[in-house]
Amino acid sequence: MASRLEIFSPEGLRIDGRRWNEVRHFRCAINTHPVSSDGSAIIEQGNTKVICNVIGPVEPTLRSRVVPDRVSISVKVVIAPFSTIDRRKRSQNDSRMQEMCSSIQHVFEDAVIAHLFPRSQIDVNLYVVAQDGGVMQACINATTLALIDAGVPMYDYVCACTAGMLDREVLLDLNRIEESDMPFLTMATIGSKRKVALLQLEMKVQFDRLEPMMAASMSGCHHIRDLMDNEVRKHGKSRLERGSL
Repeated sequence: MASRLEIFSPEGLRIDGRRWNEVRHFRCAINTHPVSSDGSAIIEQGNTKVICNVIGPVEPTLRSRVVPDRVSISVKVVIAPFSTIDRRKRSQNDSRMQEMCSSIQHVFEDAVIAHLFPRSQIDVNLYVVAQDGGVMQACINATTLALIDAGVPMYDYVCACTAGMLDREVLLDLNRIEESDMPFLTMATIGSKRKVALLQLEMKVQFDRLEPMMAASMSGCHHIRDLMDNEVRKHGKSRLERGSL
């Protein structure tokens, strides 16, 4: 485990050279797999990389998944064994995997305008090919872009970001080393307003330290929303120029 001096230096620099309130390098692209899915996206946040494919809305394959007045959303997360250095293969029955799928499903059930597609289903397939911290936030951000690419109407962007507390210092958008050394939370917001869709705290933290962590995470969500919005507008403009819309 890295020392605290390596995590956050007296000069105010983190292990990767960022300041406390800076997010990692963020790269996103949509419509990456147009043949195999209705909507697709790739998110890279630092060294974490997630691919998302969305199929739907379509007629449910199972009668048990039919909801009369809204669309049902199914989320599947696959973590590649080579995504980390320990080469551990995770089963779909793993409790952490099931918890992640359930959390993402509940987030987007509130964000999607579900009543427009009664008796239908949307399948969200997430593939984590590299993980260096912030896997949950990358999955949520990738799902947002893939749903937009699929033409699924939502109330607004769903954006997620992490924040941690090292002693009395708040750090934004943690990498894997930072996550292992401090308590942190993952927050997802809907739109540019203060509507919280997800708040997940991984460890115990004193109550007076929770508010600055939430404030930092929310500011990170708003910044990521702007980056995602720029990519969507750029992609829409390029398709319009090609005459494919």
